[in-house]
Amino acid sequence: MSIPTNTSVAPATAVVRATGLPQIDSPRKVAPKDARALGAQFFEQLQVLEEGTSEFQYARNTLIEMNLSLVHFAASRFRNRGSGEMEDIVQVGTIGLIKAIDRFELSREVEFTSFAIPYIVGEIKRFFRDTTWAVHVPRRLQELRVALAKAKEALAGQLDREATVTELAAHLGLSEEEVIEGLIASNGYTAGSLDMPLGSEQNSAETVTYGDITGDIDPAIELVENLHALAPLLEQLDARDREIVAMRFGQEMTQAQIGEHLGLSQMHVSRLLNRILTQLRTNLLALG
Repeated sequence: MSIPTNTSVAPATAVVRATGLPQIDSPRKVAPKDARALGAQFFEQLQVLEEGTSEFQYARNTLIEMNLSLVHFAASRFRNRGSGEMEDIVQVGTIGLIKAIDRFELSREVEFTSFAIPYIVGEIKRFFRDTTWAVHVPRRLQELRVALAKAKEALAGQLDREATVTELAAHLGLSEEEVIEGLIASNGYTAGSLDMPLGSEQNSAETVTYGDITGDIDPAIELVENLHALAPLLEQLDARDREIVAMRFGQEMTQAQIGEHLGLSQMHVSRLLNRILTQLRTNLLALG
């Protein structure tokens, strides 16, 4: 068995001697077959060494680095899934590997590879399920999206075309409404940037982005909504009250001008306006 040298994180010789383990200068370069053979020795020592000591850290860290190839193997299955960067997927998979190393026991009499892969894949799946959806949807729909993706792939191979909603529902034993709900929820898996150019001319000096054509909140929309809600309330006023409102807010007449037109004092017009506006405001709030 040949063990690579050219250290990356070479441990102190005294620490290695204390463990009775071989010194491995570049654990990541150890071939998978050699890693399996060496793993038994390191796991055996890991179970008797005191946690937190330099010897324990050497054995544990070497096991992690020797088995990173398992993480890359598992991560490659998710390369084209969603928009997750491979580096992020590998980091999450490494967490699964560490959990497997910490929980593995030689007494299980199983290959470490068989024990570790479910931990690594499970951690990666949890990462996609819980953190990569652009829009939060219930876990039931997240799991349905995965089932639909598998069904669409299987049926496409059988039918040589994309499956219909009816065919997907029959294949999964679901109602068409459930399938449609799952397909709609899948739209929340990824989100495009508002800075993404429209069309194919992405290098054009006059590139138009989605943000350029996306509408913003019109500050006058609330006024329109209020006027629309106010219209039937104005109809409930008597003729004189409607005329006062029209003169004050439609023709923008002063209270003195309204009083002169109606033969009333300005103070009387002021009291009438306060009563009318209080009535309209109360009824408008009641509608909300």
